[in-house]
This record gives sequence, structure tokens and C-alpha cells, in this order.
Amino acid sequence: MVKTLSAESPGLAVGLRRSYGDSNLNPDGRVIDMTGVDRIISFDRRNGVMRAEAGLCLSQALQVLVPAGWFLPTTPGTRFVTLGGAVANDVHGKNHHAAGAFGASVTRLKLLRTDGAAQEITTGDPLFHATVGGLGLTGLIAWVEFRATPIPSAYLDGEDTSFTRVEDYFDIAAEKKNSFEHTMAWIDCSTKGAKLGRGIFSSANWAPYGDLAPHLEQPRRNVPLDAPDFTLNALTVRAFNSVRHELKRMRHGPYHTHYDPFLYPLDGIAQWNRLYGAKGFYQYQCVLPPATARGGVTELLKTIVASGQGSPLAVLKDFGPNLPAGMLSFPMEGTTLALDFRNQGERTLRLMADLDRIVAEAGGRLYPAKDGRMPAEMFQAGFPKWQDFRAYVDPGLSSAFWRRVAG
Repeated sequence: MVKTLSAESPGLAVGLRRSYGDSNLNPDGRVIDMTGVDRIISFDRRNGVMRAEAGLCLSQALQVLVPAGWFLPTTPGTRFVTLGGAVANDVHGKNHHAAGAFGASVTRLKLLRTDGAAQEITTGDPLFHATVGGLGLTGLIAWVEFRATPIPSAYLDGEDTSFTRVEDYFDIAAEKKNSFEHTMAWIDCSTKGAKLGRGIFSSANWAPYGDLAPHLEQPRRNVPLDAPDFTLNALTVRAFNSVRHELKRMRHGPYHTHYDPFLYPLDGIAQWNRLYGAKGFYQYQCVLPPATARGGVTELLKTIVASGQGSPLAVLKDFGPNLPAGMLSFPMEGTTLALDFRNQGERTLRLMADLDRIVAEAGGRLYPAKDGRMPAEMFQAGFPKWQDFRAYVDPGLSSAFWRRVAG
């Protein structure tokens, strides 16, 4: 199949399609469904090195890793991502300040090119660093070898700290980052004035006691139907954020929890995206460097509040100074803000264009894996190595995203 692809008929390998935009879409081209290529090739239980085919889901990998006392080195907010997708997007998690992105743990890859070449590549090879974070454009990833991290139990000791305004987040994050491996904050995008960006800062470390039972695969709840368009509006979002803040604030302090609800809260609700209605939603995620993060995040929140399009799921967290493994890796040192906006057509697109200007002025960038409308100039300014990356793109592969931002 790979050999039949060409520049005239380009293809794209896809996994569980959890990217929010068009980086995993290839209209008028072909796609290769990798989800059936999901065997674990080898697992060294003593050293925690796993080699598995690229279609293996992170959720499946955890079913093997956790009982053996190991965990993914870093993980996004869903376990329903393939290993190939984790590499192609160089995914990050709540522990970036401590562990970096997923690519930092990858030791070797096998890459199939559409000219028939098959290469095993490792750290130090320029093609390796183009493939990590390379959005599946450098070749078809056949298998991935990575080093897991040891865990004493499947549980986390966490604590929640409430704060009344977004400026307080930065002080709390600076205090907690050296004591906790996992940190993040949920913030309220509907409050203004003295309560602009109030939220709950959550931090956790692996608990030294507890069993090594992995998560349950089946979700606890299901959203069977698309919610009506009027369900999510300015009033309901404000009410949701207010109730969520008060409930989490009442749990202020330490707690003991299994990793599943802390690291993967939305995986417990099947088809949760239907809560946004039939028109769906846009996700917007940016990162701002340390020098501009405080002011930039404040301006972003003011703009969102003024628009009346508050996000019901807004997450704020810090990236550490870890050097990225990929040429197009999204994380850089600073603060990242992830937002969900119900699709209200041009109104929502205008809001995100306003947010783009703030991010650009702050020297930040947007996350390609969560983008469906980033202007080409925004991508090119945010990822200055994109021209160098072009040399490693397989001419038989393409995507809607790449054609939109790179021409």
C-alpha cells in the first residue's frame, strides 16, 4: 500500500483520529488505517523498554505496563491515542516540566517511506527528529520503541489549591513544580474583574502505596445524542463553571486517587463531544513564553470574557525548559492554555482570530494537533524550522493541514 502512494495521489496514516483539526485528514487523497497494526513486539519488564506497532493504543499499552510497575513516560489527556499518533504529534502531559514530551522517551522507530525504503532511525538522526512531531508526513511509522517510567502503585497522592484570579496561578505553579510531577489548573473563562481566571490548581505524585491495577476499559457514562444548540450558551457555561469551581473548591486539600480519573477525566464519558451539539466545537491551544505569559494569558481571558463565548473546559499548565525532540514539536518553555469553544460559525472564528493576534504579539504559537483553522503565517512564525522540515517530508504523503499552512 505504501509503495502505491505518490505526489499525485498522496496518502496519510491515521490512528484513532483524536486530533481536533485537519492534521489527520486527507480529502481527495487516501488514508491508511493503522489501528489494526497493534501488536506488542517486546517488553523488557526489568528496564521498562517496550517496542510495539504504531497502531497500539496507549490504553492497551497501559494494561501491560501498569501491572508490571511501569507507566507511560508522559501521556495526553486521553488514553485513546495510538503510539504512532503520540510520536507524530509529540504529545505532552501534565508532567512536561518534569519529563518533557513523549518524543523524549522514544529510543528507536521504524519508518516506511513511499519509495519503498524501510529505515530504523534513532536519536541523533535528522530524520528521527523530523518524524517526532512531524504530523505523519515523513513516512509511515511501523513501530515505536520507548522507555517507560517506574511507578510504585497505580495511585496518585494529589492536592487541589483554589485561586481567585489568574495571576495567582503563576505563583502557585512556580511553588509546586519542584515538588510535584503532575500539575495543571482548570480555570473559569466566564468571570471578570477581580475574579478573572479564577480556578483550581491540581498537583499530584505517584503514591508509594496501593495496588498496580490498571484502569477499566469501558467508560462509566455515555452521551447517546447530540445536545440541542441552546444547551451551551453564555448563561449555561457561566453556571457550569461556577458550580464546577465551587465543587472543586470544597475538595480543597489532599486526596488519594487512581491514575485514571486524574489523568484521563474525559475518557470516563463516551462521546462527550456530543455535549457541544451537532455543529461540534473548536479547540484552541496556545503556548506563550515565560516573559510574556502572565500578561498574555490575562489578555486572552479578557478577550474571551468580552466575547461571551466562555469555554467550559479551560486548562492552564506550564511547560518546562526541556528541549523538544522534534523539529515541529509544539511544547516550548512557558505556559499553555487549552480551550473548547462551541462552534458558532463566524462569531467563533472571529474570536479565535482575536486570540491569534494576542498569541503572535506574545511570541507564542498554536498546537497543530488541535487546529482546524490556523492561518499559514501563524504556523510559519510559530515554527521557524518549518522550512528545514520540508526537506524530510515524504512526497507521497500529505494532509489537509500541511497543504493549508505550507502551500
